[in-house]
Amino acid sequence: MADRDGTDVFDALDLTEYEETALSNLLRLGRTTAPNLAEATGIPKARIYGVLDALADQGFVKVIPGRPKEYQSRAPAEIVDRAKENRRQAYESAAKELEAGREAFLAEFGPQFDSATEDVRPAEELFHVVDVGEPSESETRRLYHEAEREVRVLTKSWEYLDSVAPALADALDRGLGVRVLFLHPDRLSGENRRIQAGIVDRLHEEFPGVDFRFATGTLPWRGTLTDPPTDAGGRGDEPGGEAIFLVEEPDVPNHMRQAAITENESFVAGLKRFFDLVWEHESVPSRGE
Repeated sequence: MADRDGTDVFDALDLTEYEETALSNLLRLGRTTAPNLAEATGIPKARIYGVLDALADQGFVKVIPGRPKEYQSRAPAEIVDRAKENRRQAYESAAKELEAGREAFLAEFGPQFDSATEDVRPAEELFHVVDVGEPSESETRRLYHEAEREVRVLTKSWEYLDSVAPALADALDRGLGVRVLFLHPDRLSGENRRIQAGIVDRLHEEFPGVDFRFATGTLPWRGTLTDPPTDAGGRGDEPGGEAIFLVEEPDVPNHMRQAAITENESFVAGLKRFFDLVWEHESVPSRGE
């Protein structure tokens, strides 16, 4: 739950440096001419009209006819809504283009792939990795959305709840069981203890369907597993589930770490077994115990 400020939205608008400078200044200055904006921002006068036209094309800026023309930013709420709509339209356009080429792509490369792999049957890949941060959080959200029976989370304080909250709500709305094992606050730093307390209060208020406990021992790994096999050997009738996890490395900063993703039934079964043992024998239901 990192602190955010108003300028963070600019990172999601996909603007050039000049476009971001022009828009942020228009929001502060109000209605003005291109030369005046160039003077205020340092954007070259030879570039300012192209920058403003690009912002207008994206729906972020209004052009007021006159001699000279003037420019005014849309209201902040309109800018956010327009950016969301732009992304939606771009996604739909890309999806249609991909779907239109699907059959030709499969017809050309499907037989070649099958032929190339026909005589080669490598051992099942145990896991692949993604960077910690948005890539791992995106994969975690996918697991929530694709889960069919249950979600289990092993975490210190669940500081990334904001990132997965909509996916968590979706899982609960679909009737999935959700269990969370927090690290006991006695084992946390003061800052993580404060974050965890806020997350727990939020679960009570917003997600009362989540069942959680506090692990009294160490947690050598943390992550999310979904739909684990129903028997310990990973050979149940139901699919074997999936997991994303990382081992605890206190001295390695998050930006240098990677999370592992696995669909290996035996591996997921082992993670489930560890979770169950801690849940049943090394955890308490209250932070105060």
